[in-house]
Amino acid sequence: MGSLRYLAGVVTLRLDAALCKGCGLCRQVCPHGVFGYGQGKAAVEERDACMECGACALNCPEKALTVVPGVGCAQAILNGWIKGGPPSCDCGGGKCC
Repeated sequence: MGSLRYLAGVVTLRLDAALCKGCGLCRQVCPHGVFGYGQGKAAVEERDACMECGACALNCPEKALTVVPGVGCAQAILNGWIKGGPPSCDCGGGKCC
């Protein structure tokens, strides 16, 4: 999934490697191939490909993953399309605009 990107560096996805037991469910449910596998645990390899759908966090039995679905990159792009302008998350903080 190397070519799919939204806005760099604004994804809310977080992995707590200390909690991860390496079950691999995140890799199975992620539609954009964000996760890899390293040293017996999940690894975030394509963070900027994350569309923040929340499937990984919802399926992680160890609660090692967190993501705020519907905010960040994907939401910024949708807001831009709807409003006919550049991507904007409307957060007012300027971190994703």
